[in-house]
Amino acid sequence: MPLHAQTGSWLTAKRVRAHGTVLAVCLWSVYVWNISDPGLRDRAGNLKGTDFLHFYTLGNLALAHDGADLYDMNAEAKIAAVRVPAAAGIRYLPLYPPQVSIFFALFARLPYAWALASWWALNVGLYAGCCFLLWRASPNLRSLGGTVSLLGLAFPAFFHLIAWGQTSGLALVCFTALYFALRDQRMFIAGLVAGCLIFKPQLGLAVAAVFLCCGLWKALLGALASATVQLAIGVAYYGWEPLRRWMQMLLNARTTLPLLEPKPYQTHCLRTFWTMMVPWPTVAFVLYLASACGVLYLTFACWKRRSSLPVSMRYSVLLLATVLVAPHLTVYDLVILTPAVLLIADWALARPTLQSSPIGTLLYFVYLLPLVGPLAKWTHVQLSVIAMTGLLYLVWKVTQSRNAETMGISILGATQIART
Repeated sequence: MPLHAQTGSWLTAKRVRAHGTVLAVCLWSVYVWNISDPGLRDRAGNLKGTDFLHFYTLGNLALAHDGADLYDMNAEAKIAAVRVPAAAGIRYLPLYPPQVSIFFALFARLPYAWALASWWALNVGLYAGCCFLLWRASPNLRSLGGTVSLLGLAFPAFFHLIAWGQTSGLALVCFTALYFALRDQRMFIAGLVAGCLIFKPQLGLAVAAVFLCCGLWKALLGALASATVQLAIGVAYYGWEPLRRWMQMLLNARTTLPLLEPKPYQTHCLRTFWTMMVPWPTVAFVLYLASACGVLYLTFACWKRRSSLPVSMRYSVLLLATVLVAPHLTVYDLVILTPAVLLIADWALARPTLQSSPIGTLLYFVYLLPLVGPLAKWTHVQLSVIAMTGLLYLVWKVTQSRNAETMGISILGATQIART
């Protein structure tokens, strides 16, 4: 988490802990109060769990082996209203591949309230487990376990993951496993876990591009194998037609974006950044492509300079690029930045020479700004995207320094550099 606290910096460890405490208390006390109203609707009138209803409905379709309705919004809405009467009138755009419904069949066997509670518990466990493993792998954070736990609890992206009942916790597991596989130079395994992101394919674009441009062929083979097996499970269960319809939905996704993104200010990627700023769709899309290419160029440059930057920082840059270039990324998906925030904080804490650098400040804003994303509804500027791009750029700048190694870039010292 943002623990950059060199002497003379405004962002001291004490101040960060104070901010984290206030944030955690405010977020979770308000949320608990909001959902404490009896019944399945919260005090604001929204269904508790929000998006989990969609996954619960998909699970019910899987139990019935009903592949024909997996991509029929009206049919799903009727099924949801039958299983969860409080959800009558709610509809979702179906964009998940067929195998996702099979996974949620486990939850669909339970009443909605119990299924939601189980899903919340699983997400909390997955998030806590990932944070713990990354904390243990960060030597400069070892003595700050309490602060890391507090900031992990207060992370706005984690709050949104729970509040929306979304699947991004599974993506976080994939990205956490990807880090350890890359760190240990197990490229085929890195590809296997990256391929698991086929359930949210927009999160795999930057990873695939880096694997390809860096010639990581074992990783590419592993990713292809993993994704193919996942899709094959859906075909074995439903037949080919649902898979064909899913691919068709992806190809037509741009025409359905108004349904997919009813609140664009809740999105945090370059595409919606330009869409909110520029009123001409074609111009906005061209700017998105140009800026995405720029971000990928900086990412490739970091990965090419392996002697200048340890795997932990190259991986963190890859995560920032993943979020920025994704064509669709909602606030709860920002939970995948958890490893990057921890690893960059660990790196910055050991860098006395970065005292005058704004890296720590930008990391703080990357952590915090998702909370104020709704301001973009009026300003039309998503500040989190600017902060993420700026942080990626500053890390890239470090690789340009001839004294990169003497600045202590490696978190684990010569051991990690030797691994890469």
